[in-house]
Amino acid sequence: MDVARNDAPAAPPLTELKHKHLLGIADLSAEEIVLILDTAEAMKEVGRRTIKKVPTLRGRTVINLFFEPSTRTRTSFEIAEKRLSADTLNVAIASSSVVKGETLVDTAMNLEAMSPSMIVLRHASSGACHLLSRICKAAIVNAGDGMHEHPTQALLDAFTIRERKGKLKGLKVAIVGDLLHSRVLRSNVLLLTKLGAEVWVCAPATLIPVGMQQMGVRVTTNVDEAVEGADVIMMLRMQLERMQGGYFPSLREYFTTFGMTEARVKRAKPDAIIMHPGPINRGVEIASEVADGSASVILDQVANGVAVRMAVLYLLAGGTEHETVA
Repeated sequence: MDVARNDAPAAPPLTELKHKHLLGIADLSAEEIVLILDTAEAMKEVGRRTIKKVPTLRGRTVINLFFEPSTRTRTSFEIAEKRLSADTLNVAIASSSVVKGETLVDTAMNLEAMSPSMIVLRHASSGACHLLSRICKAAIVNAGDGMHEHPTQALLDAFTIRERKGKLKGLKVAIVGDLLHSRVLRSNVLLLTKLGAEVWVCAPATLIPVGMQQMGVRVTTNVDEAVEGADVIMMLRMQLERMQGGYFPSLREYFTTFGMTEARVKRAKPDAIIMHPGPINRGVEIASEVADGSASVILDQVANGVAVRMAVLYLLAGGTEHETVA
């Protein structure tokens, strides 16, 4: 009978993604996530140069197709594309044929006829990116689809945590806010649990999705319990535009009960960091003195978003960690 050898050689490190598209964290293995984070470290160095440009995606065309408002994500992707020397096209939905009734599929097929290399899509409908991945030859990058996922946000959050803490495994991460309507929540929970973090989520009972515990997290409606001893506190925005009912009495009462104040931050570890994917509603989910305080890494998240999205585009284009970005 064969016996497994303890001195068997380790598997070689992963150097490429297994999928053509980035549709969600659910599709990524822990090794692929680490590959993206490691590649983003090299990409961040490009942003420190006097000339912040490399020829990696020269000759490739990337279309940014955003059906929902966005500041950080769209701008971050555009900067990432330009730094990689891609030809970038931003489709303005308000002045496109969508306002004439053209469907997402028809819009995508018309863009596909122009032979883009990648399409970065943000859409209000969950699963829109999966639909395009089945009909387009171009690589599809999910920039947020409905209440499903926002994979690059979770990746830049993980990059920021690892940059500050040196690891993800074993950290206590408390995620507080509108859990029910958040695609950022889903992507972060999937990523953080895959990489060994202990994740706590907290919200009013009306804003906790059914079956949340099945995702491997601790669920509570007590914010003090959630942040006690936390290494990372991640606040989520109240997505009032997605709410069609009375989920809590008032914004003032929500802040009193769940808002992140300096007093609540003191329950976390002394070196805890404060995160927020933006946009921030000051005085609703987070106090200004916390958002602007020394523990806040909110602007670091924004800066790191460029490097992480450069890494995603680079790897989807077929790059490996052994290729130069000089």
